[in-house]
Amino acid sequence: MSAPEENKPLLRVVKGEPDDFQLAALTAVVAGLAAAAPVADDEPKPRPEWANHARRVRRPLQHGPGAWRASGFPG
Repeated sequence: MSAPEENKPLLRVVKGEPDDFQLAALTAVVAGLAAAAPVADDEPKPRPEWANHARRVRRPLQHGPGAWRASGFPG
């Protein structure tokens, strides 16, 4: 008879005899990797603003009195 799913160990040493500190370090590394694993989302991640292709398109230059001053302000 096999053990139920919740009683199965998460890690199993197949070679060697690690001490408690080595097992603790291994458990911390495996837990950290599991926590850092990407989670599948249905929502796409937002693109950063610096990658926006619209920023490459220059606005038309304004002409007339005060145009040089207006060119420095976002529009």
